[in-house]
Amino acid sequence: MPLKDKYHLRIPGPTPVPPQVQRAMTQPVIGHRSRLASQLIQECSERLKPIFGTRQQPLIVAGSGTSALEAAVVNTLSPGDEAVVVVTGAFGDRFAKIVETYGIGLHRLDIPWGKACEPEQLADFLKKHPGAKSVFLTYCETSTGVLNPVAELARTVRQHSDALVIVDGVSCVGAVPCQMDDWGVDIMVTGSQKALMLPPGLAFLAVSERAWQVIAGNRQPRFYLNLEAYRRKLEQEDTTPFTAAVSLLYGLKESLSLLEEEGFENVCSRHERLKNITRAGIRASGLTLMADDRHASPTVTSIDASQEKWDVEAFRKKLQSHGFYVAGGQQHLKGKIFRIGHMGYCDEWDILTVLAAVEVTLSQMGQSVEPGMATKAAQEVMMDV
Repeated sequence: MPLKDKYHLRIPGPTPVPPQVQRAMTQPVIGHRSRLASQLIQECSERLKPIFGTRQQPLIVAGSGTSALEAAVVNTLSPGDEAVVVVTGAFGDRFAKIVETYGIGLHRLDIPWGKACEPEQLADFLKKHPGAKSVFLTYCETSTGVLNPVAELARTVRQHSDALVIVDGVSCVGAVPCQMDDWGVDIMVTGSQKALMLPPGLAFLAVSERAWQVIAGNRQPRFYLNLEAYRRKLEQEDTTPFTAAVSLLYGLKESLSLLEEEGFENVCSRHERLKNITRAGIRASGLTLMADDRHASPTVTSIDASQEKWDVEAFRKKLQSHGFYVAGGQQHLKGKIFRIGHMGYCDEWDILTVLAAVEVTLSQMGQSVEPGMATKAAQEVMMDV
């Protein structure tokens, strides 16, 4: 049995919160309209720019990542408009559902789950739907562990359409390269509880000038998610139009300091190594990886257990009894896969530990496991410096 209150959170969000960030959030609550709060909001927005790869001022919303996805839809489109949504998993499907909810003409480009969208597929689809005003993409598809080639896909949209390029980067921004200005992305969205190492409760959006022009002309009613109100308040008063989550902002300031101290290139390199270590260990254990090497996410790895003789959910429950939390599958993948998160406050030793736990748990479930095969393969990657 694990020690009381000691466990290993290896799901793709929420992710572990560093002790420094936890301490920062225990500071006394301040008034959300105070000068201190305005300084905090302005500083955090400015320091988010290199995370997004933008010269624009990122907006901070008190809400989940889904609130920012909805904001991206409701601010750029009106009922009767057409939009293309690339669906490579559960979160692309969520984007599609938001679009449908607002009466927008939805064109779904469905890609088999576990595969990435290739630029040629998107180009062909755009030719069939020239009226689309926005194209919605998912950078990291959390449900499958696939990292879509967003830079190439955005370029493809620009070549074949005048549509806005809107990207869900919730489960990877802050851990992978993101150059939204150079890539031609019009809106990039992320959330606090993933690579930014915070509890849930904040969402962030960066918006291009081209998108602001579209938003200004869009008559779709919106209130709490009115991005023009967020931009106006930030530019004129260094604040938000509604109550800011000030304690989370203190944590955000500290998490940005941690990323800056490590250096963002080093952050991205660390996540690449975590991916490689995880995949090497999983392969050596005899399990099947869901995503191919070319499109595997640096932040979450999916393991396909659909052909195994053991029960995935029983495996996860047994693993949890040892203090290890991994994620299951979503929608039609429920009971068929499990997912290991390795983003944010995570290092190589965390992955080595969870791989050892996977081996032990499989053995306890009656599977033939040679002890140390997964950890040996992982260690070999770790020693290859």
